[in-house]
Amino acid sequence: MGATSRTQVALVTGAAGGVGRAIALALQGAGFTVFGTSRRPEPGGAGFARDGRSAARRAASIEVPLLSLDVRSDQSVRALIEELRARAGHLDVLVNNAGIRFLGAAEETTVEEAKQVFDTNFFGVHRVTAAALPLLREAGAGRIVNISSLSGLNALPFGALYSASKWALEAYSESLRHELKPFGIRVSVVEPGVIRSSTREAPHRPKTAIPAYERARQHAVEAITRGDATGMDAARVAGCVLRILQTASPRLRYRVGPDATWLPRLKLLSWSLYERGIRWRYALDQG
Repeated sequence: MGATSRTQVALVTGAAGGVGRAIALALQGAGFTVFGTSRRPEPGGAGFARDGRSAARRAASIEVPLLSLDVRSDQSVRALIEELRARAGHLDVLVNNAGIRFLGAAEETTVEEAKQVFDTNFFGVHRVTAAALPLLREAGAGRIVNISSLSGLNALPFGALYSASKWALEAYSESLRHELKPFGIRVSVVEPGVIRSSTREAPHRPKTAIPAYERARQHAVEAITRGDATGMDAARVAGCVLRILQTASPRLRYRVGPDATWLPRLKLLSWSLYERGIRWRYALDQG
């Protein structure tokens, strides 16, 4: 970002652990004043299976201030921006990282469950972005970095709703970039591949499972969640975000990780070959 006499202020949503925490720490180390966010602990959750870890416990080890935020709540978002204005006075960087994983067959997923996925992964980004934009425009410049996924480029089997939410985020970011360019605000999307994490929350699942999908679903979910143990370090994503903020004219899209780099290129093949490759990758036809 351009040279300035004041400290650059960054807001990173979903910063209590994983990628968000890595991003927050990387920006803090680079001299940004960083505020992270974390959703308040809450029991259960409308058909979603939880792993039992509270946001407070995850927040205990982070070294940047954590502000309370539930991206699904207009009131919570407004309160966050008011607190940020009171504590920092301005905002230069918004990193929309908060999100959930949801895996299950489309037929198994109720409309209410689908709405909850979008309410976090898509509408949550919109709520925070729209509320933060007055501060960013007041600054006369700024950056918005939306953390998408390889799933925003290549749809996951048994990830119809998750992938759809990330595809929506891709389109949203592209349009937003055009709208905000006259204000000196640059929008970029980071599309990570599989990320290694020992503390990452298990994917949410539909409340009702249909037995007919069990075999293929189990293979796909195992292949997807294997990345929690074998994927790249979250620091690579954080490094990418930092490079975006240090680049005078950042691109719209940044892919991080080998799978995010090569897998989308397979779409240049015929659909039949690409489909065979995806079914092999997720073991969909194994007995």
